[in-house]
Amino acid sequence: MEEADGPTYPNIPGKHAFDALLHPEDKVAYARESGMLEGFQAPEGIILCYQRSVLEHSQSTEDLADVPGPMHRGLYTLPSTSHRIGVLGGFGFGAPVATLLMEDFIALGTEKFISIGTAGGLQQDTRVGDIILCDQAIRDEGVSHHYVPPGKYGYASIDLTSRLADAFARTGTLYTTGCAWTIDTPYRETLEEIRQYEREGVRCVEMEAAAIFSVAACRSVQAASAVVVSDLLVDGVWEPQMRSEETVGGLRKLYDAAVSALLA
Repeated sequence: MEEADGPTYPNIPGKHAFDALLHPEDKVAYARESGMLEGFQAPEGIILCYQRSVLEHSQSTEDLADVPGPMHRGLYTLPSTSHRIGVLGGFGFGAPVATLLMEDFIALGTEKFISIGTAGGLQQDTRVGDIILCDQAIRDEGVSHHYVPPGKYGYASIDLTSRLADAFARTGTLYTTGCAWTIDTPYRETLEEIRQYEREGVRCVEMEAAAIFSVAACRSVQAASAVVVSDLLVDGVWEPQMRSEETVGGLRKLYDAAVSALLA
């Protein structure tokens, strides 16, 4: 990854070469000793979702199997995939919680993750309901900088992103491939930043992709991300349509494509 100009995080230089005190494997070992993982087998792939409507769509298409145990609250496996694929939702939004869950499931054996959610559109030609396949994301959050050395972008896994694109193509789903801007603080997205990223051709702003890509790169697993535009941030005006038919319909398309891509 290219080096960033000026001060960067983490604050202690060389952190990426240091070993952590606590590892995900330690938590898994504790859970096993506590009986929380009895009979549990991690799914091969997991869909990370943030909107309730995605879980409702999944529940409407098949009888979800809830995985018991406090360590896996919010995880469901899909009978139609012989429980190879799981859906993880109901945990909120943002990079810290999404990547914490990723770490747990990587330690349990899951190797593929697809993040699906909503995003704000940054380009003049963007419309609510547009689907964006994120091949890279600007690292303007905190998580990624503790996993990989300084750099402007986090990058999606090429193979899994290609499989997601193929899934869109099989159903005739229109999409655009582009860069996301990942930021932890939606109430600090300034006009200056929005205008700058619009000039750079950044397609959307969201809260998870860069961190998910960076954790996947660090842990040698695969991660991809796709979003539906639920609101517009152009011309200095915020136009929210999070509950519109276009947004909800787009989320359903993302879910269906994610299941197909993880099975491919």
